[in-house]
Amino acid sequence: MNDIMLTEEDDIIISTTRLTKAFGNLVAVNDLNLRVMRGDVFGFLGPNGSGKTTTIRMLLGLIRPTAGRAFIFGMDTHYQLPRILRRIGAVVETPVFYPYLSGRDNLRIIAAASDMARHPLTDKRIEEILELVELRSQAGLAYHKYSLGMKQRLGIAAALLTDPELILLDEPTNGLDPVGMVEIRQLIVRLAQQGKTIFLSSHILHEVQQVCNRVAILHRGNLIKQGDVSALLRQSEHILIRMNSAAEARAALQALQEARERGASWIKAIVAVGVGPSEQPGKASEASGEVATTLRVEAPAERSAEINALLAQRNLFAAAIHPQEGSLEEAFLELTAAAQLHGAAASGLGGLPAPAPYGRIVPGEGKRQ
Repeated sequence: MNDIMLTEEDDIIISTTRLTKAFGNLVAVNDLNLRVMRGDVFGFLGPNGSGKTTTIRMLLGLIRPTAGRAFIFGMDTHYQLPRILRRIGAVVETPVFYPYLSGRDNLRIIAAASDMARHPLTDKRIEEILELVELRSQAGLAYHKYSLGMKQRLGIAAALLTDPELILLDEPTNGLDPVGMVEIRQLIVRLAQQGKTIFLSSHILHEVQQVCNRVAILHRGNLIKQGDVSALLRQSEHILIRMNSAAEARAALQALQEARERGASWIKAIVAVGVGPSEQPGKASEASGEVATTLRVEAPAERSAEINALLAQRNLFAAAIHPQEGSLEEAFLELTAAAQLHGAAASGLGGLPAPAPYGRIVPGEGKRQ
């Protein structure tokens, strides 16, 4: 069959259209529409079992989709996979090496298997990669003596041998101690600085927040959010205001609600929270019976001074105002909670009708109805 080329723009590296994978009645990935741009460090997020590895396996041609299509570098993975794979490096699950050979010799074997052994600069390339992943001083050690973090870095080194444009990493920090996580994170930053496009699957949100510029969030096989990390973090910013008494907290709550009604639309919501003996905000006062002296205001952190001024106009003076930067974890929990509620509604709970959110897979046809 002739190559089928798309008219995708050059800066779109990965594009999927309604990509779906079902195993019997289980829909592991459902109607996935992804866009990964050139130069992205793209975080593919979701709890274990959400469909991340299944998606990567479809992108690499290790399993075939039940429905939908995937394009990498503008080429259809169904028809042009060999050409695509020549431009990709991937680490899917735990890399496997010869335990009694050194790290360097393991890379030489992998290079030979990919026809790199015929190239006069292969040894130089191996040394460059060992330097990049910071394993050059341990390159002569037998693989079985490597720490888990070193093994993971050697796996990434193997994926980098052919100098790929796109690097797919499936849970690269899984099982690592804090030192190993830092090493992998620093390596990802170095790769990004070289202009590589990185597709990073992970459930460790703190790690992703530090290295990724864009993310997609998967929940039970469904894409629930895709976009810039900075935009997601702004959505979860908030300000904690501690007043001197419950009466002042109630007055402050009313003042801020009125300001919102008068046009301060940047105040998204205001919630009174209870305070325990350690004066740390946390539990809702209605649930704990504690006195609510703290307000959580869903608003940009830089609006703290304006909130202070709004309260001062009512002769209300906060004991403390704490702007809280957004976190990917908060954004993730918010989005997945909303997805859970939507899923409950779709199941017909609460007297609502029960649509079929996953569609129906027609056996043997790979089509949706």
